[in-house]
Amino acid sequence: MVSLFQILMLILDIVWFFIIAHVIMSWLINFQVLNLHQQLVAQIWYGLNRILEPLYAPVRRFMPNMGGIDLAPLVVLIAVYALRIILVNNVSAFY
Repeated sequence: MVSLFQILMLILDIVWFFIIAHVIMSWLINFQVLNLHQQLVAQIWYGLNRILEPLYAPVRRFMPNMGGIDLAPLVVLIAVYALRIILVNNVSAFY
């Protein structure tokens, strides 16, 4: 059961990394530091979008329109962190 706990923590860490990478990349693209006409940048960007959109879409449905500011990544990051806290506090259930 400890293996299950470690696998869940690993998955949450990977999701955390993907969200942070997506947010930083979106800033760099919006400030024109990165260009989507470069093939590698475009592939990474679209790949991250395809991975994270299933997480963002339900959050965007109930979030109010903020006029161009997308708070879905922040809400998902908070949810991932909350899941980590819940798992760590209940680690005894995995033994």
